[in-house]
Amino acid sequence: MAKKSKRKISAKKKPARAKAKPAKSTKAAKTRKPIRAAGTDPQRVAAILAKLDEAYPNATCELKHENAFQLLISTILSAQCTDVRVNQVAETLYKKYPNPKAFAYATPGELEQDIRPTGFFRNKTKSVMGASKAINERFGGEVPRTMEELLTLPGVARKTANVVLGTAYGIPSGIVVDTHVQRIANRLDLTRNEDPKKIEQDLMQVIPKEKWIQFSHQIIWHGRRVCQARKPKCGECNLESLCYAKDKTI
Repeated sequence: MAKKSKRKISAKKKPARAKAKPAKSTKAAKTRKPIRAAGTDPQRVAAILAKLDEAYPNATCELKHENAFQLLISTILSAQCTDVRVNQVAETLYKKYPNPKAFAYATPGELEQDIRPTGFFRNKTKSVMGASKAINERFGGEVPRTMEELLTLPGVARKTANVVLGTAYGIPSGIVVDTHVQRIANRLDLTRNEDPKKIEQDLMQVIPKEKWIQFSHQIIWHGRRVCQARKPKCGECNLESLCYAKDKTI
């Protein structure tokens, strides 16, 4: 009996579906504008600056100094210390160490005792001696006039560099952000950041460059005299009507 051959039925391949082509947009995608903090309206910022000029027309750095080098050293010493205390120490400090070379080759233990009242004296001694040695050996005894060069000095970050460039040389390299500027800039809604570097960038975008130096001094003065951290004197503040702080005392 003949065997029936089994026929292999090949499965028919279904034609592949053509991929749908994305529809071409007739309009170019619009670039989203960054959301600005509510307090950064140009007219409002101008009003804040006008009131600061009215209240503090002569605001300046309160660290006593005779030259850029003394200001640099005093600014390093002012970390976690009041300007009043630094000025007290500076009265005798710069008589004993009159130039970068004197600081660079000082006896570390002796210098530590000389600056002890400013706190963190061991770390500050390393920074002061390191910065002084670099200035003496790499910059001919002169404090550099650029942000890039200043940042190469031990113990010098943007805040210190901005103080020196702005106050000693009149160069608006940025905005000094200390604890007062950090606190008040947030209260005025000029920034919504807590990091000093980001706060500085925010402020540089809304404060005119020609006001950077004076703005820093004025806000610091305002923070020390009126808008104090523990108990702001809102009743005495000429910025009260422009302030967005939720904990205002009036």
